[in-house]
Amino acid sequence: MKKLLLVLCMAVAVSCSQNKSAQSITYPVSQKGNVVDTLFGTPVADPYRWMENDTSQQTADWVAAQNEITFGYLKQIPFREKIRARLEKVFNYERPSAPFKEGDFYYFYKNDGLQNHSVLYRKKGETGTPEIFLDPNTFSKDGTTRLAGVAFSKDGSQAGFQISRGGADWTDAIIIRTADKKLLEDTLRNIKFSGIAWKGNEGFYFSTYDKPKGSQLSAQTQNHKLYYHRVGTPRGQDQLIFGDDKNPRRYVGGYLTEDERFLVISAANSTTGNELYIQDLKNPAGKRITVVNNFNNNHNVIANEGNRLIIETNLKAPNTRIVEVDFKNPTPENWKDIIPETENVLNASTGGGKIFASYLVDVKTQVKQFNMTGKLERIIELPGIGTASGFGGKQDEKETYYSFTSFTYPSTIFKYNLASGKSSLYEKPKIDFNPDDYDTKQVFYNSKDGTRIPMFITYKKGIELNGKNPTLLYAYGGFNISLTPGFNTSRIVWLENGGIYAQPNLRGGGEYGEKWHLAGTKLNKQNVFDDFIAAGEYLIKEKYTSSEYLAVQGGSNGGLLIGATLTQRPDLMKVALPAVGVMDMLRYHKFTAGAGWAYDYGTADDSKEMFDYLKKYSPVHALKPGTAYPATLITTADHDDRVVPAHSFKFAATLQEDNISPNPMLIRIDTKSGHGSSNLSKALDVTADQYAFTWYNMGIIPPLFKKGM
Repeated sequence: MKKLLLVLCMAVAVSCSQNKSAQSITYPVSQKGNVVDTLFGTPVADPYRWMENDTSQQTADWVAAQNEITFGYLKQIPFREKIRARLEKVFNYERPSAPFKEGDFYYFYKNDGLQNHSVLYRKKGETGTPEIFLDPNTFSKDGTTRLAGVAFSKDGSQAGFQISRGGADWTDAIIIRTADKKLLEDTLRNIKFSGIAWKGNEGFYFSTYDKPKGSQLSAQTQNHKLYYHRVGTPRGQDQLIFGDDKNPRRYVGGYLTEDERFLVISAANSTTGNELYIQDLKNPAGKRITVVNNFNNNHNVIANEGNRLIIETNLKAPNTRIVEVDFKNPTPENWKDIIPETENVLNASTGGGKIFASYLVDVKTQVKQFNMTGKLERIIELPGIGTASGFGGKQDEKETYYSFTSFTYPSTIFKYNLASGKSSLYEKPKIDFNPDDYDTKQVFYNSKDGTRIPMFITYKKGIELNGKNPTLLYAYGGFNISLTPGFNTSRIVWLENGGIYAQPNLRGGGEYGEKWHLAGTKLNKQNVFDDFIAAGEYLIKEKYTSSEYLAVQGGSNGGLLIGATLTQRPDLMKVALPAVGVMDMLRYHKFTAGAGWAYDYGTADDSKEMFDYLKKYSPVHALKPGTAYPATLITTADHDDRVVPAHSFKFAATLQEDNISPNPMLIRIDTKSGHGSSNLSKALDVTADQYAFTWYNMGIIPPLFKKGM
């Protein structure tokens, strides 16, 4: 195997700016195949098609060789271990969740600090003595099996909890009697993209795919089906409720209204837009009724009062509205607004007989409380400018809980009294961080086509705008997902060492509703990359940083963003950190449930125009031989069954071949992790490596880690 050759400085005191370029990397050989596809008359070579086989020895050998090179490089960074130690220190504080009531108990999650997984506790009454209900840290010796969700029957006497192994989206479900924690039946295996929806104590609804042929982590999963399982019966006797091979739907979900009268079924073929069905379970002769028969918009039943259904929808309302309709005539022509659409994006929840309308106002949360007929009762006073979440609960509750956070405001839990509208502090974290030392500002800049884009910038007070500040530019830009202000514990280490953090809200996200989302999809996807590039240019123009000190970061769809930006503007940044990215835009729809992303991306099979557009920006195909690329650390994992690691494998192999700069082109492939790290320890490892790689390649020794080097 080819080895990594590292020329290290003889004295530790020599700066990283001197030793960062004094190294030579000999990458493992990436064997080229001769696969060529022809699409719309255009031949497309795919020399690394073999990397798609995640069970082959050839792929395993390549992964091992790449990891040997990567970890050899990372280990010689003199301050890497100090970063890891500091991350561990700042994470070592209690992190409880808001409580939720099930049966006679209040349940809540809590991590003591450095536990790989938060533990689910319970207590009798709010002031009772907590006891452990489920401890995921005991699920596996290596800590890579996690709790993937839990759902309680209406009276709280039973619960179903799901576990994920190695970070995969595939889960197993286990049924437990809450009184004595006795397991009630054998594990239900191979469930994916599903919750558990109880009907009484007898059974529950869940969704899954037929187990695919070939690799379970990469094979296509096209036909999602909804089943009903009666507790204590074999899996083979589960009743198929919705979904068949003749009319497949990629994403199917079933849930019940709180009174358990109505079964609501959502069915979709992509990540945007769903059919809506409803069935009256109290009527033995009741049949499933079609409410919406197309995928053009998003719809969700959030509550009912008898026959009266309350639905959240963006039909004829890109920013979303709340409507009411009688179950007897539930189709859209009978819908009546109770909370009309506004200029701000709406996300609704219910609890205590109230509707909580959470609005995004220039990417900051505003919450309004309405009664169930849509009458405004109050605007809820929040602790500051940031992101509030929660405000949900059962119909008879008098209080609810919510969390509030911002870039320099650690997530804090508040109790909210529905009658008085008063919030009281419930749980505040004790963390090694002083918010008063930092500033956050929101700026607006113009993208390439003149569109006004918001961006948050956080930094240590007193920082000098001299163009030399290490800056981390992070974004997502897709799937109607909004990036709102939020505290990230690991970011403390970046900020306290003089780093700047910038987070723009690109088109393709949901910050300004469906129009903003659509402006970054399909043949408009280049807008997302232009918005991101313009953010980097703004930071450089305003002297926050310069190209020598700018790092760009994103994951999943955000990994695609970094890959595309790297290929289009390799001069813009010094460091690129693409994580679990969608890098092969011509074949993403061939794996797992990837075809469901076509609403955002389109596919290479759609038309010649779509194929040409995708091929132009697809990171694997847009790399050019003889180009100087920035220092790049690609991260992925062997159990990622959402964005299969072959995307990153192909990108890394091509990048290593095409690059002519002295910068490292490395790929870090985690084991027993998935689309996200499978436990806290692994998350801290990858973050430490990303920070170390970034500072090292910028030629910076982080100020707090200079002592003793």
